[in-house]
Amino acid sequence: MGTRLALTTLVVPDYDAGVAFFVDALGFELIEDSDTGGGKRWVVVGGKAGGRLLLARAANDAQAAAIGNQTGGRVGFFAHTDDFTSTQARLVDAGVTFHEQPRHESYGTVAVFSDPFGNRWDLIEPKDMGQ
Repeated sequence: MGTRLALTTLVVPDYDAGVAFFVDALGFELIEDSDTGGGKRWVVVGGKAGGRLLLARAANDAQAAAIGNQTGGRVGFFAHTDDFTSTQARLVDAGVTFHEQPRHESYGTVAVFSDPFGNRWDLIEPKDMGQ
């Protein structure tokens, strides 16, 4: 059995705000939302086949200060879609800011956006959905 990346933690200011964006707006699945006591929850969003985020509520000032800048201002997250136009429209309707017009690259259609917490994402409709 090989080793694989299972989860990536994304610090958010509030669990429910994270779920509202990633599930309701972006269209990820809510994989798990379990109370772990003391006001903490184990909240996992993403796809059944992988690409999962553990949404962790900031527990102190240092973590809160990192919200939206967990990758130093770079695009750190990548969402694939099979319908760029519809997904972009849904995100814009949800108040998401796109930083550029869609562009066509050798690998597909792409545009950078920020989630409500300030993290930068690429929305990509790959030419080959297996990418």
